[in-house]
Amino acid sequence: RETVGGIENSASEGVCLSKSTNKHNRLYVYAEPLPEGLADAIEEGKVSSRDESKARSKVLAREFEFDEDTAKKIWCFGPDTTGANLFMDQTKGAQYLNEIRDSVVGAFQWATKEGALCDENMRGIGFYLTDCMLHSDPIHRNARQILPAARRSVLGAQIKADPKLLEPMFLVDIQCPEHAVGSIYGVMNRRRGQVFEELPIPGTPMFNVKAYLPVAESFGFTADLRSATSGQAFPQSVFDHWAVLPGNPYSVSDKILDLVRVIRSRKGLKPEPPALANFQDRL
Repeated sequence: RETVGGIENSASEGVCLSKSTNKHNRLYVYAEPLPEGLADAIEEGKVSSRDESKARSKVLAREFEFDEDTAKKIWCFGPDTTGANLFMDQTKGAQYLNEIRDSVVGAFQWATKEGALCDENMRGIGFYLTDCMLHSDPIHRNARQILPAARRSVLGAQIKADPKLLEPMFLVDIQCPEHAVGSIYGVMNRRRGQVFEELPIPGTPMFNVKAYLPVAESFGFTADLRSATSGQAFPQSVFDHWAVLPGNPYSVSDKILDLVRVIRSRKGLKPEPPALANFQDRL
């Protein structure tokens, strides 16, 4: 999955301008991370596109400190109209906006399904349309002009807002005797795991150890753990959450760039992540 880390003054510094093919229409979009917990709430169905907009805006304002006026102007959720990304309208007095709404929504669904970094789904990003300048003649602002421009503005806004990768994490529950706990720490450290709880089970010589383990590191984990503890540890894994991978995908010295290249090569794309110039137009 892909997300953004967010930048300071994103409403001014992070705005991406994209023009339509005929250069008669301009869209200004910026991106910000959604408030903490909102992406989970959307995925669990507590907040959804089917909710009545007034009730939903009150929930967003009360529980996630969302601006109520902006919450009333949520155009859509994406990808697939149910995902954990939002597109919101912050324009003031823009003309012909309702006529291009369907094209922008379609472009947003497309962009959030195939993000800028490595064509993965986006998660936990809010996109804000701050301004748009549209041609007065409907022929010059049809879907063929607006849809590609809107998609490029969404992807450009993602790149400007410090793009990040998310990796899925398992919650691993391990039961083992006391003398085997040290071996578990060794296996976890080798696999970027993180032990966060270690409790004795009352009335038995066993310990209960809980840890987070990246799904990418979980292949062969059970066999590794059994061999390190002489078969005395019993792990159970279940998906728990998404964690942000540290690093900047556009920095040559960063390890995360190698991961992006591997994913892009596997999908048959150019290995290097796309530059902002591919999506942003000049005034």
